[in-house]
Amino acid sequence: MLPGVGHDAFYEPRGGDTFAATPATAGPWDAASQHAGPPSALFARAFERHEPVEGQRLARVAVDILRPVPVAPLTLRVRTVRPGRRITLVEGVAEADGQEVLHARGWRIAQSQQPAPVAVDGGAVDGGAVGDAEVPDLPADGRVGVWPGAHSAGYMEAMEWRFVTGAFMRPGPAQVWMRPRLPLVAGEETSPVCRTMMVADSGNGVSAHLDPTRWLFVNVDLTVVLHRQPRGEWILLDATTTIGPDGAALAASRLSDCDGAIGQGMQTLVVSPR
Repeated sequence: MLPGVGHDAFYEPRGGDTFAATPATAGPWDAASQHAGPPSALFARAFERHEPVEGQRLARVAVDILRPVPVAPLTLRVRTVRPGRRITLVEGVAEADGQEVLHARGWRIAQSQQPAPVAVDGGAVDGGAVGDAEVPDLPADGRVGVWPGAHSAGYMEAMEWRFVTGAFMRPGPAQVWMRPRLPLVAGEETSPVCRTMMVADSGNGVSAHLDPTRWLFVNVDLTVVLHRQPRGEWILLDATTTIGPDGAALAASRLSDCDGAIGQGMQTLVVSPR
């Protein structure tokens, strides 16, 4: 059990395709609802394991959030939509308390035996060394400070944060190194793609333009595309939020590891006054 978190993992297996969410999954908006990062990672885990094809890797995961996901047991149902040797499309549904709470799809793509010429749009993201990044200020009780009244004892404390630019409650774009402090599922090593999914759903939070004590800006989806397999534990989130005039917004994140760019994440946000 990790000091300061009080849990051994984000989920405890309950047999079959059911996983009990621990309080470490709780997001900052509501202690009774999960941050979307852990359940999105749970889908990535399921997509990597479902009817695997040798030589394929998970390159894209898209998750639609139908309603708040309670901190309760989740049951995943996964099926293959389009089987193939070069590409495989899988999809899944997550249920909690008798309701469908998440839908997701994932593309697995065969890894080429001959390396392709590398091209990275916009160049590499310069996030510097993880050790040079700023550790967020912590209140006297040791909790990660997000905003007054936020629930910090779940996901916020179960992740490590190292800001390169920006900070919690500092409006505008941000670059932050992140990694989970706990395994996704108890007793298992978390895959690189699953770690990335847990990080990617924080793009809208770290790059917020609005005061979260006055505004809600929650995402209704998360899409992550990885042009290469992540390496190492740390993921750099280079996030920007763009807000429109009619209640919709977009959080876009470039994702990198310590060796360079790995992909991008995107979230559709609904913006409304509290």
